[in-house]
Amino acid sequence: MLLKEYRICMPLSVDEYRIGQLYMIAKHSHEQSENGQGVEVVKNEECSDPVHGSGRYTEKRVHLSSRLPSWIRSLIPKIFYVTEKAWNYFPYTITELKQCISFFQCSFVPRFSIHIETRYEDNAGTTDNCVNLKPEELRQREVDFVDIAYDELPAKHYKESEDLTKFKSKKTERGPLERGWRESSSPLMCSYKVVKVCFEVFGLQGRVESFTQKSVRDILLLGHRQAFAWIDEWIDLTMEDLREFEASTFEATNKKVLQS
Repeated sequence: MLLKEYRICMPLSVDEYRIGQLYMIAKHSHEQSENGQGVEVVKNEECSDPVHGSGRYTEKRVHLSSRLPSWIRSLIPKIFYVTEKAWNYFPYTITELKQCISFFQCSFVPRFSIHIETRYEDNAGTTDNCVNLKPEELRQREVDFVDIAYDELPAKHYKESEDLTKFKSKKTERGPLERGWRESSSPLMCSYKVVKVCFEVFGLQGRVESFTQKSVRDILLLGHRQAFAWIDEWIDLTMEDLREFEASTFEATNKKVLQS
């Protein structure tokens, strides 16, 4: 298992981020889906937990066969997707991803999984053990501070309108983000994400786990950049507005993914 903790600061408050994150997920999923590839939303409903209280459960199928590297595509069937299950008890969330073929659990890589625990706090990433990892997990952990403005993003994802070194919000007047912005921004919050990747297949474990962590980091960097770059689109939304946006966007996205 390869365990990393990503700490991603944002020039937002945790309360603001709650709307921004959900808006970004819905819009990003729609943008990244086309021609039978992308994110299919299976469930989006209320849930509850005796410890964390009420929350939101989502289940998605991430269809991505054509987007994988050739050395991975050569090992898997053409009909392949990853099932993502998420329990959002904001400001704490749990996300699990497992691989599937068609509508059945995948027998090709039965020991592959991604487990993500997230907590959001109004600080600069200064909490040492935000999700209460066990001592043995802390010894394995690698902490990675992700800079949404200055860390390198894969060229295929770059858009000048989402370049946070140039972007300035018209509604909040926040941005552009200059070097050292995390020391001077107010408000400021941090998304703490502990990502555990497990691929127990001899000969491929290290390569697949490292590739997966790099892919997760790229997704987190892009998503958090977009959440801030789109702030003028969501900053005035209520939770009721957001749920309506989610419903219509997820419906449109499913049509793109499921088209033959």
